[in-house]
Amino acid sequence: MPLTSSRQRAALILVVACAAALVVGVLAAMPPKVDRLVALLPPVPGTAAGLAFLALCALAVAIAALRRLATVAACRNRRAALEQASPHGAVACGIRHGALTAALAELGVTARVPSRFSVLADRAGLSFWTGGRRPRRVLGVRWSEVRSIRSDRLVAGASTVPVVVLRIRRDGASVEVPVLLGAERPGAFALGDADFYATVRTWKAEHRAALAAEGLELPPLTAPIPVITSAQLVGAGR
Repeated sequence: MPLTSSRQRAALILVVACAAALVVGVLAAMPPKVDRLVALLPPVPGTAAGLAFLALCALAVAIAALRRLATVAACRNRRAALEQASPHGAVACGIRHGALTAALAELGVTARVPSRFSVLADRAGLSFWTGGRRPRRVLGVRWSEVRSIRSDRLVAGASTVPVVVLRIRRDGASVEVPVLLGAERPGAFALGDADFYATVRTWKAEHRAALAAEGLELPPLTAPIPVITSAQLVGAGR
């Protein structure tokens, strides 16, 4: 049955992490008792190797779950700090990927971007932030440097996810920065279509408002492509 709330996902991750930590703790704290228990079991080839493998798997699961929970907590703390510092700004969560790292390097970003970071869109422009309760800015882009904002698709495994492609012009170079927007819920990856396009509309509105305030040329408006349904085709044929 699919989980429908972030609390359920967080509870499941916490239960798995606690169970894994308990197994590892028992194996590490009571080796004599574990050895006696293993000795009472029927002889099976490779028992010690199997126990070691299970312990390593449990430890890996526990570490991964704890890291994921720590990442989610850092994202939420960073969002709260940015929203408090910029009440009129819009904060989104970004996911690091290879194309983004390469684009940021072209823009001169030398700081390491974590797997999850925050993007703040306000009247000044777009800025990328890391850290937790005390966010650190790794990149700031003025709206006048943004030439266009469009949506595209990025291949992620066996599926595709939507990305926001920012064309940024700086120091004579024009760089496309693909920003993959992520969900902050535990167990979730990319934003759904509704939240994604709402974020894109917010960024475009901030972009146009800033350019209009500076008297610069506005980017062209893009209208949705009309979808012709089968009922309309039948009606047109009549």
